[in-house]
Amino acid sequence: MKAAATEWWRPQVAVAPSPAAGARGAGASLDGSGTSPVAHAAFLTFTFVLLLAPQNLFPFLGRLRLAFLAGTIAIVAHVTNRWAEGQPVARPGREMRLAAGLLIWTLVTLPFSQWTGGSLALFLDLYVKALAIFWLIGNLVDTLPRLEGMAWTLTLLTVALALVGISNYVSGVFGPAQDRRILGYDAGLTRNPNDLALMLNLIIPISVALLLSSTTALARCVLAAAVGLQAIAVILTFSRAGFLTLATTSFLYGIRLVFRPSRGIVFLALALAVLALPFVPASYTERLLTLRSIDADPTGSSQARWGGTVAAIEHAAEHPIVGAGLGMNILVLNETVGATWRVVHNTYLEYAVDLGLPGLTLFLLLLYRCWQSARETRRLARPEIAQLAEGIEISLMGFAIAAFFCPVAYHFYFFYIAGLAVAARTVFARETTAVLEPVAA
Repeated sequence: MKAAATEWWRPQVAVAPSPAAGARGAGASLDGSGTSPVAHAAFLTFTFVLLLAPQNLFPFLGRLRLAFLAGTIAIVAHVTNRWAEGQPVARPGREMRLAAGLLIWTLVTLPFSQWTGGSLALFLDLYVKALAIFWLIGNLVDTLPRLEGMAWTLTLLTVALALVGISNYVSGVFGPAQDRRILGYDAGLTRNPNDLALMLNLIIPISVALLLSSTTALARCVLAAAVGLQAIAVILTFSRAGFLTLATTSFLYGIRLVFRPSRGIVFLALALAVLALPFVPASYTERLLTLRSIDADPTGSSQARWGGTVAAIEHAAEHPIVGAGLGMNILVLNETVGATWRVVHNTYLEYAVDLGLPGLTLFLLLLYRCWQSARETRRLARPEIAQLAEGIEISLMGFAIAAFFCPVAYHFYFFYIAGLAVAARTVFARETTAVLEPVAA
């Protein structure tokens, strides 16, 4: 039975052609988007390069700086198109204002950093790019085809990452660490096994959303296999944070689906999980058991991270306003727990130590507002949009858990999912406006 027939409680939006559709500017897309198709294509290219890093397989591509080139084209094409049509370069909304607030506060605190040059380098090399990604997704992904296309792109790219992770485990390709964990995918966001687990965990709920909304047997089979490979790869990273995040998102989705006609998926997943238990390495179980006691970790990583956490909390309490400067939690830990040159393994504490409580507050508000946007879209939009919004909502909830264990405050992980939350709300809002405009006229 179709979702539209069973979810009688969901307000349905009948989509009518927008009056603006017949008067697209020269840069508008044939898929109904009001933004540049060149910018959208360039952004998809950037995502491909960011996740798969083809320059590592074909070194001659490194000279082309593909990610920088694609990102620049996306920004220039979008800004040029919006100016040509007399439209703002950013859609109005609290999410965009909060992201702008983070940007401004970061710039305000730069002169007070313990190492201004280091903070500026991190800002230019990474953080401003992550904020730009959030801005681009929230503005370019404004139709259902583009939202679905982005979800499929992320799903298929992470399947490639998962396959490499699984292959590394089967082939015995391990890193030099004492606990002998696999190498991740050779790209900036996924080389570390913890980062690989985080990337996969954030996309799994979106892949499940595609699975639930797919209408063909082929698509369902492909997506079911994709989710299975992603989950297996998360386990094989031996990431404790990865396990907790996977367990959280699986539980949240399971609780929701068990009361719907698609509850069979939950029981099938549980059966497969039980059947897979004999194949789980004993060393994986032993590693998870260290979650119960910090002192039980033979590698010493849990103890080191706890020491860094305590030092970060103390510093944030002593410097609540300005902080140590963007990325300078490394220097703070060097001063308090020894010259280890490690970041604090907690996204929230990164913001608190580096940008003070104002920076942390802005980030928390941005996280909450993006989650709220996805939640509202899930409750109000028609099923095709609502399914994707639910996946994004659960992904953000998973990130909220992972952020307690991962030092990814200034990386792309959160900003991709947060941008998708804004995009889902935009898609719903555009369809609603398309219905209301003829009535208002």
